[in-house]
Amino acid sequence: MSLKAFFAKQFAAIIHNKTQKWAKNPVATQQKVFEQLLAEAKNTQFGKDHCFSEIKTFTDFTRNVPVRDYEELKPYVDRVVKGEENVLWKGKPIYFAKTSGTTSGAKYIPLTKESMPYHIEAARNAILSYIHETGKADFVDGKMIFLQGSPILEEKNGIKLGRLSGIVAHYVPKYLQKNRMPSWETNCIEDWETKVDAIVEETIKEDMAIISGIPSWVQMYFEKLSAKANKPVGEIFKNFNLFIYGGVNYEPYRAKFENLIGRKVDSIELFPASEGFFAYQDSQKEKGMLLLLNSGIFYEFIKADEFHTENPKRHTIGEVELDVNYVLILSTNAGLWAYNIGDTIQFTSLKPYRIIVSGRIKHYISAFGEHVIGKEVEAALQEAMEDTEVRVNEFTVAPQINPKEGLPYHEWFIEFENEPNNPAEFALRIDTAMRKQNVYYDDLIVGHVLRTVVITKVPKNGFQDYMKSIGKLGGQNKLPRLSNDRKIAELLKRE
Repeated sequence: MSLKAFFAKQFAAIIHNKTQKWAKNPVATQQKVFEQLLAEAKNTQFGKDHCFSEIKTFTDFTRNVPVRDYEELKPYVDRVVKGEENVLWKGKPIYFAKTSGTTSGAKYIPLTKESMPYHIEAARNAILSYIHETGKADFVDGKMIFLQGSPILEEKNGIKLGRLSGIVAHYVPKYLQKNRMPSWETNCIEDWETKVDAIVEETIKEDMAIISGIPSWVQMYFEKLSAKANKPVGEIFKNFNLFIYGGVNYEPYRAKFENLIGRKVDSIELFPASEGFFAYQDSQKEKGMLLLLNSGIFYEFIKADEFHTENPKRHTIGEVELDVNYVLILSTNAGLWAYNIGDTIQFTSLKPYRIIVSGRIKHYISAFGEHVIGKEVEAALQEAMEDTEVRVNEFTVAPQINPKEGLPYHEWFIEFENEPNNPAEFALRIDTAMRKQNVYYDDLIVGHVLRTVVITKVPKNGFQDYMKSIGKLGGQNKLPRLSNDRKIAELLKRE
């Protein structure tokens, strides 16, 4: 064992003990965060507008501070972007994470000197948690790569801005700099395909031990590597044994990845966003990711099926239940207050609090009252592929309300790596699995309101071409698993 691996194990044990302290006292931990956030922000413009100095309880908070999304918080954010101080949080942010908005164009998410360290610590602690549980630490001596956005930052009214992954690149610890790839110059390439080609050239002869990124874009990297070397990724990188990912569910990609790698590798799931780093997989044995309750974020949870009703109940960590679909609401030390991030989660454990990401509150299909969510279509596809040779590169689902003939249906757009021998039988397998996942969908099939799913094959690289056509190829961009309209469907049919 190297000296570096030895000290990594010692550090991992220290961090594990610290994590256990707050994880075993979740309600008290969150109460402390709640009180600290209000105290720090009571003299900001937002704090004054919402009478923070008078808030003593969570009930007071819910009375004074309504749930908002970005559009509703934008008047305050715009003031921060213009250079005003003490608007949402004391002073000014040190960065803006720039992301794609829906109706407002670019979104500017503030990052403060208080919030930024938690993004770095959480990613580090995820790896240390893995080391502590498994005892595996030799990979710290190998090379590691993080497929991410460009670290080149712009400036707006004295505040630097860029993609979150590009901002984080400036915070890589010195002890990792020698091992980290790609080079700064390659990382700065904006065009994603050009960048991946350059990364392949730089890494193909290296000893890569850790590879990290959103699965769909890592898949592109693996395919190019394998094609260039004419052998599996696991033979190119004999010591590659840890894949770190976030952004989307890995399960639909797992079979394809294992085929590209040529063997199984361990994986760690992360739940980062511009708004905060919320959770990471702390165990290879337990389902879900540990919700980070002491990271400057106060969480609220609203049941997804109540979210669009008037005055839905806002739950704190001590009130949540297993296997309920919740909309995640945040108040943070970056100045977001009762903020609807748009993600839905479910708890897989309450001791400690572990979660899975179940989808997006805006990404669902309920054209017929079925309210199908992302987790359900992913699970259905996974079940349909079990005990088959079918492998899928990418997929999305949309309703077909007005077919030219027959009953309406859910249309699955699938890019196959290995196609099913009998597509109609495979469609039926998906449909059967979907009926198990969603009782409302089952009722619609039984009641002859819907017919079984229809699969539309997408040609190779069809989804990459689609993402490129809308300017969202690579980086942190993700394809929606499902939509309640036909916008994506119609564009895919044109490809």
